[in-house]
Amino acid sequence: MRVAVLEDEADHAALVTQALHQGGHTWVVYDSGARFIQAMVRETFDVMVLDWMMPDMTGLEVLDWLRQLENHTPVIFVTSRDAEEDIVRALSHGADDYLVKPPRAGELLARLQALKRRADGHGDGAVVVGPYEFDPSQSVARLHGEIVEMTQRQFELAVVLFRNIGRLLSRQYLLEAVWGLNDAVQTRTLDIHISQLRSLLQLADNGWRIQSVYAHGYRLETLA
Repeated sequence: MRVAVLEDEADHAALVTQALHQGGHTWVVYDSGARFIQAMVRETFDVMVLDWMMPDMTGLEVLDWLRQLENHTPVIFVTSRDAEEDIVRALSHGADDYLVKPPRAGELLARLQALKRRADGHGDGAVVVGPYEFDPSQSVARLHGEIVEMTQRQFELAVVLFRNIGRLLSRQYLLEAVWGLNDAVQTRTLDIHISQLRSLLQLADNGWRIQSVYAHGYRLETLA
């Protein structure tokens, strides 16, 4: 799971990132709302952790910006504001969860994982879209009921794409999701795997395409 953290206080950021490290997740910390917003234009995350009070703008304003741009990535507030009216306000603006500082590591991880499962809509179960079926428990892909021979990396990449139909996924997000934190993996490797998937899954013949978005990444979408 890749997590964006909006937090300007180093000690509080450390509490969150230590929990993420324990859970085996990756993260990027942003210390201002402006930097966070700038990054969201080109980056992709599974979940976002927002503080309320920031030097330049509030976490609530950042959330409003996200939702206005139809960015529905799950958001959890982790903030010192504990008034009921603040919690209600954040949730009514589109936040998915709310924790008061300091967060307990186990609880924070559990809530983040629950948000990701809810967003996926599939958990670790099979992904079935039209003629395509992907079974993560056996790493088996089928097209019109026939098994498609794929490598493990090809399969994992296909599952990520089909779980995020219509969503623009950054190259970094895809690399981390499929290859993990491996600096030796080049973006060219991702490009090659994308090309292979187009052919293996006969996407164009079945009304689908993987759209390349310059300087950003890829998006799986139906052909208009």
